[in-house]
Amino acid sequence: MPQQLKPVIVPLLPMREEIVFPGATVPFFVGRQASMDALDRALAGDRGIFVVTQRESAVENPQESDLFEIGVLGRVLQVMRLPNGTVKALFEGSRRGKLLATKLAEKEYLVQVQPVDESAFDIDQQKLKELAEAVRELFKNHVKQGKIKLSKDALASLDGADAMLVSDRVVSLMELPREQKQKLLETLNPETRLQQVLEVLKDEMEIVQLEDKLKKEATDQFSDTKKEDFLQDQLRNIQKELGQMDDPKAELDEISEQIKQAEMPEEVEIEAKKELKKLRLMSPMSSEANVVRNYLEWLTSMPWKVRTEDNFDLLQAEKILDEDHYGLEKVKERIVEYLAVASLKGKLKGPILCLTGPPGVGKTSLAKSVARALGRNFVRISLGGVRDEAEIRGHRRTYIGAMPGKIIQSIKKAKSNNPVMLIDEIDKLYQSNISDPSAAMLEVLDPEQNSTFIDHYLDVEYSLADVLFICTANTIQNITGPLLDRMEVIHLSGYTELEKQHIATQFLTPRQRKFHGLDEKQLRFRKSAIEEITQGYTREAGVRNLEREIGKVCRKIVTRLVRTKDKKATVVTPKLVHDLLGVPQFEHDQREEENQIGVSMGLGVTSMGGEMLLIEVVLMPGSGKVVLTGKLGDVMQESARAAFSYVRS
Repeated sequence: MPQQLKPVIVPLLPMREEIVFPGATVPFFVGRQASMDALDRALAGDRGIFVVTQRESAVENPQESDLFEIGVLGRVLQVMRLPNGTVKALFEGSRRGKLLATKLAEKEYLVQVQPVDESAFDIDQQKLKELAEAVRELFKNHVKQGKIKLSKDALASLDGADAMLVSDRVVSLMELPREQKQKLLETLNPETRLQQVLEVLKDEMEIVQLEDKLKKEATDQFSDTKKEDFLQDQLRNIQKELGQMDDPKAELDEISEQIKQAEMPEEVEIEAKKELKKLRLMSPMSSEANVVRNYLEWLTSMPWKVRTEDNFDLLQAEKILDEDHYGLEKVKERIVEYLAVASLKGKLKGPILCLTGPPGVGKTSLAKSVARALGRNFVRISLGGVRDEAEIRGHRRTYIGAMPGKIIQSIKKAKSNNPVMLIDEIDKLYQSNISDPSAAMLEVLDPEQNSTFIDHYLDVEYSLADVLFICTANTIQNITGPLLDRMEVIHLSGYTELEKQHIATQFLTPRQRKFHGLDEKQLRFRKSAIEEITQGYTREAGVRNLEREIGKVCRKIVTRLVRTKDKKATVVTPKLVHDLLGVPQFEHDQREEENQIGVSMGLGVTSMGGEMLLIEVVLMPGSGKVVLTGKLGDVMQESARAAFSYVRS
């Protein structure tokens, strides 16, 4: 370790990315207020400042732990304030410094720095000069090969540089990774630092020579008409150097075997063999070969004849549906009817169901239960925000990055040709002047047409006749008429309070207990507590918020158990619900004990169900005109006028 110099107190200028070396004159831009204050402090004194790099560039207000320990002491030569509020500064580094302490004053960003005296190291001067000369020569060769753009004056200044500064001068001119530069900055011994820079230059020269070799080999086969072949040849040469060359013939034989095993329809197999014949005549590294190879991979991976056996046991199917969902009798009845007819007939086209209802009533999860009851694979497609027909029917293979549409992708993912396919949020399809994805869904959801569905990418027929489609929507008003006509709509209304309480007891509380690592012995909900959560803390058609509130109770109970180490069972009561969840957010409807003058009861329908409304009438002198307050819709306004007319008549 070198001799200790006297510590100095100077302003601190943290750098996000730039690493400055002693002897270098560097311009940089400053935007942070603390950094501007540090520059002002330096200009007000002897212009001395300490520049150090942050460990993470994204940190806005770096603390001492966010900074590297070694930086550079130097002087601020020039400061220029720009119109956009930033500052351009010119800094000249003089010597390395070690950060000792920060924030020595309340207002100025001052730090205590230990200067590093590199001359105090025990150095063999002759060896130092030899290393410096070797670094100079190797760096000049690097510049001559065009890897570094440098002026003649800058290169000449390297010859006159002191041997101890050569390594810093060279590294500051090279494009090296940030971590590597910082490591060299933290190497305090000049002799060791020169040895490390020499190794870096040798590594860079080897990379340059390898690049030149690959370029020369590829240039010998260069064709003016095919620039792309040049890049492919380079890739081939790289693989050859790494010993990663594959046998093209073995790959083609493997694809041929996959075509035989895929059990494709005859016309599809003919198309696949035709494309394979093209592939045999192409260069393995050409872009056309990659397109054909990907196409054949899709054809061979599709489940052309792979199907799952349906479960025709009606009692078992009903049991599975009842296990997963409470209520929803219409949907369950329709699935059982389908199974009954299919078991009698042997084979039946799947119905195309559309479940509509408010959020949280179980539309999506019901489709999973249907797949489980039928013994089929399940796959889900979300159409929310889809605006391009190609996302449904696929892209043509002539486009770069072409791929099949969501329907074919889902069939491949399901690994069978008769899955239950959930088409979620079908009412959220986005229609534009350029494309109408809802029109592309007409063929998919038409039982008379989907047996010959053609994806633009595959360009061959694929039958969707055995797929059981279940669509979901919040409202059917946003679904186009022709598309709606193809589906069997089943409306799911919101749950009543009794249904919510039953669902919470049977499904939600056990699931939340398990999710939070509890069992029934540790946590039990009283029926009155479930009723209190349902009435006082949620108001919705479904049960999503109800499950969130139950989960919130579970989390607070778990926190209490961990803190107190109390292993006694916790029974959730209405009082405990109030303690954990706070004041109830909603008031339950109260029955009016006595009729009030000028007040009438009305009924309203909202997305959360029915509401009872108190309608108040105030009589005052005037012309007899009826004034309606509140944001009433047209129907409500007409109802009020009709009531007034009835009273007058």
